[in-house]
Amino acid sequence: MVHVAGVDIGAAFSKVVVFDGNKVISYYIAPSSGSYKDTAEKVVAEALAKAGLSAGDIAFTMATGYGAANVATRDGVASNISCQGRGASYLFPSVRTVIDVGGQLTKVLKLDDEGRVRAFLQSERCAAGSGKVLQVIARVLQVDLEEIGALSLKSRKRIDFNTGCAVFAETEAVSRVAEGAVKEDILAGLHRALAAKIQTLVERVRLEPDCALVGGGARDIGLVKSIEEIMGLKLLVPEEPRIVAALGAALIAEEKVASTMKINIG
Repeated sequence: MVHVAGVDIGAAFSKVVVFDGNKVISYYIAPSSGSYKDTAEKVVAEALAKAGLSAGDIAFTMATGYGAANVATRDGVASNISCQGRGASYLFPSVRTVIDVGGQLTKVLKLDDEGRVRAFLQSERCAAGSGKVLQVIARVLQVDLEEIGALSLKSRKRIDFNTGCAVFAETEAVSRVAEGAVKEDILAGLHRALAAKIQTLVERVRLEPDCALVGGGARDIGLVKSIEEIMGLKLLVPEEPRIVAALGAALIAEEKVASTMKINIG
């Protein structure tokens, strides 16, 4: 059996998927703290340990993400856009539009029937258009990031944000707290503002169903519901949305191995 690995070294989190040709046999996720090189070494080692494998058991390692060049064990590098598309298509064969809400950027991809990216757009490098703004406001409100989604769903009077800038959003959140606004209403407003930015990107790409939401932002049920509400559709969300690019990298690695074997046999 051939084993391959996909390694996604992102700005906020790093992920590894070990794939055996039929299924994911292990994955590992850790913050991209310190150096990308050290983080890559750690997440690869952890994923291999979970799979009961050693580095020599991996036929091909494909790296992607901001820190792809720092993956010492890489055999190749693939674009994060291509990997997100391949991973989403594998999980949801019917998907044609993918929204990736990451820690630094939000990207929207249009896919063909085989999971290849036909077109894509990404947000400006501003925290207000990515999952970063969720971290900023969670810190202001002193709420655990993992809890903001469920908390926002308890809102009874959503607070509308008047700015599209994360810095001003932080200031506005502080002001709203001083005025007596409750945390759930502020968070509901934040989710709505981010959902509106995402909707604008999707409209520019021209939505084609089915639509999947991936990346760290997809773990926030409040954001998921806000996007569904503002766009009037049901989103496809993976069980672990943070590993989609790493999975796509593993699938591309598998293709590389199959291609090499075919050439050698021929």
